[in-house]
Amino acid sequence: MPDVDIDFADRTRALDIIKHTPATIIEKGVARKHNTGVYSTEIPVNPLTGCASIDYKEAEKRGYFKIDFLNVSIYQGVKSEEHLVKLMNQEPLWDLLLEDEFTNTLFHVNGHGAILRKMKPSSVEELAAVLAIIRPAKRYLIGSDWSVINKEVWLKPEKDEYYFKRSHAIAYAMLVVVQMNLICEQLNESNAGS
Repeated sequence: MPDVDIDFADRTRALDIIKHTPATIIEKGVARKHNTGVYSTEIPVNPLTGCASIDYKEAEKRGYFKIDFLNVSIYQGVKSEEHLVKLMNQEPLWDLLLEDEFTNTLFHVNGHGAILRKMKPSSVEELAAVLAIIRPAKRYLIGSDWSVINKEVWLKPEKDEYYFKRSHAIAYAMLVVVQMNLICEQLNESNAGS
């Protein structure tokens, strides 16, 4: 079953207009509302909680399709679709990824400055690979040659360890690029106004 994530500046605005049922997670026998997952199709509902009455993993096995509606606050600085496309297409200042003060403000890479300095990504593909390498299943690739990384980083791990699929990593790398460019744009506008 595909894994679909949709990013929003404010997910509640979308959920207010879409008929949905929140997904459920059962951990150690305790059921709770899934942080982001919803079903926009019929699914059995717990009448006390209003959430799905079955765990999201079991629901997937039964053929129910969950969509994750994610809050990504950096989109609040994006003015329009055209602005987003501009931020996506603009080549970022890759050397900023070597500065902890900057990277600690970024989505998904904050706290990983040492890895960024070691790997020195200079493209969306390389940044996506670094995002995958940060995850436990691919940490063994830290410091490897890019030719080795490119052969192994997107292979599904044999053990059941947390890893990023290529599609997720590319999407998150693009989000980091948007955030990098947005920060630089906002700093330039602030300096121009001073």
